[in-house]
This record gives sequence, structure tokens and C-alpha cells, in this order.
Amino acid sequence: MLLPQEIIKQKRNGGALTEAAIQQFVRGLTDQSFSEGQTAALAMAIYLNGMSTAETVALTRAMQYSGAVMDWTEMLDGPVVDKHSTGGVGDKVSLMLAPMIAACGAYVPMIAGRGLGHTGGTIDKLEAIPGYQCQQPLDKIQQLVKQQGCVIVSQSGELAPADRRLYLIRDVTATVESIPLITASILSKKLAAGLQALTMDVKIGSGAIMKNVADASALAKSIVNTAKGAGVPTQALLTDMNQTLGATAGNALEILETLDYLTGKYREPRLHQVTLELGASMLQLGGLFNDKTSAIAALEQSLTSGKAAEIFSKMVAAQGGPADLLEKPELYLAKAKVVLDIKAPVAGYLNKADTTAIGMAVVRLGGGRAHPDQQINMAVGFSDVTALGAKVAAGDLLARVHADTVEAAEHAKAEYLAALSIEATAVTIDPVIHLVID
Repeated sequence: MLLPQEIIKQKRNGGALTEAAIQQFVRGLTDQSFSEGQTAALAMAIYLNGMSTAETVALTRAMQYSGAVMDWTEMLDGPVVDKHSTGGVGDKVSLMLAPMIAACGAYVPMIAGRGLGHTGGTIDKLEAIPGYQCQQPLDKIQQLVKQQGCVIVSQSGELAPADRRLYLIRDVTATVESIPLITASILSKKLAAGLQALTMDVKIGSGAIMKNVADASALAKSIVNTAKGAGVPTQALLTDMNQTLGATAGNALEILETLDYLTGKYREPRLHQVTLELGASMLQLGGLFNDKTSAIAALEQSLTSGKAAEIFSKMVAAQGGPADLLEKPELYLAKAKVVLDIKAPVAGYLNKADTTAIGMAVVRLGGGRAHPDQQINMAVGFSDVTALGAKVAAGDLLARVHADTVEAAEHAKAEYLAALSIEATAVTIDPVIHLVID
């Protein structure tokens, strides 16, 4: 057995770590035999020198088995599938996609995360629903998945505990952006959930972690190759995050948009396309459909029949939320004290947006965390967001800001306008789907 410093030195000097060394490192994460300083040193060595696919597979599998691994054998009559997004602004796709996939005959044990930096988190959004319990024991998760087809829960301490400790150290040592470490972090949790197939939504653009096609492709290929090396068929879609996804950004506002989407009241076109494309990938990887056209038709039917909305409602009630949320959202979802229109200062074409700046404006309104212990204001954010490519006249509505005070609303309005570019000549807007990586 090597000493921790020998493993660190090997990777520091650009060498490849053996599977045994990686397993020793992961054991050290869980039993504390790797100190915080040693863990940080190895994380930085990996950040600087990278890992091969074989190393990344070994790290992923070791972290997957650092805790409990869910087993669905002989419990379910359909495939167990999931989707994961690298995060963005207004990305509420998981909320509608889990019940839609369940309505099509697959099972979705979705373990989701909280907001990070300028990006919103699925768990934070769900906690805008009064009573909704995101933390569930593993036996309850299995029971709910079998009963209703899907759950959306936060990470259990029982699943991939090594990842939890490694991530906390990465977060404060400037090693978050390492592609092998991102890959292992995402996949260890997903594989511990017992998945048979996974679709990755790798965001690209001004509101994404990966700003360009080259970086996003590198991450997508790492995840796809590592997942396949671990025995799980995986596809990655590179999707656009050069603008807010959907018409809202902010926790309660995004829940309301989700309800409108599921019930057919309003489906923003770009959000709808991303949801259908990701869902079709999940259903095909799970073996339920042989082609995208029939998979998308099934997803559309899950919406028009009302089955997806019914499953979402049952999921909310089963996890402690109100049973009549879909019928009476105004009784339960927080409303901001101040709502202020943001109007176009000049005429022209809405060509560009600094989506990270818009996400940070939501955080500064109180809709995200500036520090880990901060309480989130569920009511704040932006609604009625105008999509890029629109031709606007001076005075046209660009969005509405929801805030706690007039002062905060005015400041957020100024930030929002500063993040936009209205120009005299129209430009080509990036497609919703940039690339598919198998």
C-alpha cells in the first residue's frame, strides 16, 4: 500500500494512477486517512495533469461504491433512466421531464442538486413548494419510484459519500473545473442510483460553465466515455445557454412555469424543444423506442393526455407537498412584494445576453446563495423574459423583475438591461441544440 504522499507525487509528476491507488484514495476520503491538505494536493495534481479515461472510470467506480448502490433488479417492469444538466439560468427541464418520462414507461430516480454560483438548483426550486421534502431515505425512494415512476430528491449521505467530501474540498481549492473530477462527481452519484441509461445536458454559452464548443465537447466526451466504461449507455447533448431557458429565472417563478408547461397553459418554444430532445434520448437509450420521432410523439402524448401533470402532482403530494398545487398554485407559491417592468430603452433587435450576469442578478435579489448558509428568497427573480432574436420597439416589455424592495427591483432592472444588447441589425441566434455526442 502506498503512502498518500506517494500517490500525490505520482500524479504531480504526470504519471497515471493505478486502480489500486485510486481505490486507496477513495477509501481515504471516506475514512479520513487522506487529510484535507492531501486531498487538496491530489485534486490540484489531477487538475493540472488530467486523467486518462481508464483512470476516470476507476475513480468514478470507486466513488460510486464508496456508499450504498441502489438495486432495482426484479423490482421494476421498465428501464431505469435519468438526465443530468451541467447547470444554467432558468433551467427547469428536470421538473417536467421526470414525470413525462415516467408517463412513457421508464423509471426515473432523479438525484438533483442545489444552485451553484449563478446557476439555479433543482432542489432549491422544489423547496419553493411548501412541505416538499427533498431528503428521503433510500427505501422510501425505491418505494416512490415503484409507485409513481419518478422521484426528485437531494443527494443522500448514503450515496457516493466520497464525492461529497471531495467536492467540498474542490470548491475551496480552485479545482472545480477539472474535467475528470467533474465527470467522476456527476457519474458516481448517478451510477449509485442504479441507472441503466443516462442522458447528459451539457450547457454551452454565456450562462454555462463551459463557454465554447471545444470545452463543452471535451466534458461531454469524458462523461460519455467514462459512463460507457462503467457499463451505462450514455448520450450527451450540447444545449444552448446563451440566454435564459424558458420565460422565468427564480425558484417559485420557475415552479409556476413548470405547472403551466405540464398543464398546457404555456410552453416556451426553446424550453419545449430542449425537453423533448433530452426526453427522446432517454427513452431511446432505455430501449423503449427505436427512433426519435416516435419517442417525441410519446412525450407529446404524455402532456396532452394530462398523465405527466398527474404524475408530477402525485410526486409532490407523496413527498410532503400540497395535493392541489396544480389547481391552486397561487395559494402556495411565494409572491414578491414588488414587481417592476423592464422595458426596452431603444428600438432594435435583441441580439445578445450576458446570461451569467442575469443569473447573478437573481442571486443578488436573494434567489441564490452568496454563502452556503444563506436562506433563499423563493419569490424573487425574473419573469416574462423575451427571447433573443425578438424585434422590439422602445418601451416594449423585455422582462419583469420580482423583488423584495423597490430599491432591489431598480438595481436588478439596471443589471438586466446592462446584460442585454439591442442592435439595429438582426444577427443569427444560436440553435437550441448545438451538438449530440454518442
